[in-house]
Amino acid sequence: MSHDTEDNDTVRRAVILARGLGTRMRREDADADLDEAQASVAASGVKALIDVGRPFLDYVLSTLADVGIAEVCLVLGPEHDVLREYAASRSGGRLTVTTAVQEEPRGTADAVAAAADFAGDERIVVLNSDNFYPREALEALVAVQGAGLVGFDRDALVAGSNIAEDRISAFAVAAVDEHRQLRNIIEKPDEETLENLGRDCPISMNAWLFTAAIFEACTRIEPSVRGELEIIDAVRLLISEGEPFTVVPVEAGVLDLSSRADVSAVARALEGVEVSL
Repeated sequence: MSHDTEDNDTVRRAVILARGLGTRMRREDADADLDEAQASVAASGVKALIDVGRPFLDYVLSTLADVGIAEVCLVLGPEHDVLREYAASRSGGRLTVTTAVQEEPRGTADAVAAAADFAGDERIVVLNSDNFYPREALEALVAVQGAGLVGFDRDALVAGSNIAEDRISAFAVAAVDEHRQLRNIIEKPDEETLENLGRDCPISMNAWLFTAAIFEACTRIEPSVRGELEIIDAVRLLISEGEPFTVVPVEAGVLDLSSRADVSAVARALEGVEVSL
């Protein structure tokens, strides 16, 4: 089964997954050099709002606007009043920023499904709230026809990020064919899998472009071994039914704000980065 898409439509909408519990960010870290305000936000688990020169999400939103996105939806929990207030405060300039509620933290597929009304029948960019993706990566993604995924070069990712080599296995790797079409995605690969796929295997940092088919697919998957409804399972389902996913190669880094130890490195990397909202 294939899914009809309006491939020539300009991508205008993005969804940012901000419902995460921030478990690693909540943890105390004696080695993390946070000021009082940063520590307070870290303790709340809403890591996307940690001040790294300005709220981290400001940099993410600005880059989305740079590549032509006009509307952004933050997927949050019902308790996240601070994110709801943030969205309202950032809406009306270059972007319209709204929110959608994921009632329970049931996984990334459930979070994406929460934004179905926002997306309508348009293609959407979907990103993590705790990653800053470079403009070149998002430009390449929105230029894709149909659905797509940014595939980061492993060496460039390590060189240009605050992500050490030994953290690569915490992410996902993409198995692609000779036409750069996604054939499988493996979350948290073990060393043997990484070795078998080779060093040139693209790394996924969850920068996706989805067609409207993703929403129905999210309703047809079962919980993973972790007990969550995971977006990679919805993607695998679509691939098995004929939906093509183009993996766009990018040689660049991604800033990852997962734990308190990341805050100072991310702040240094974003120094001098202009934000326009």
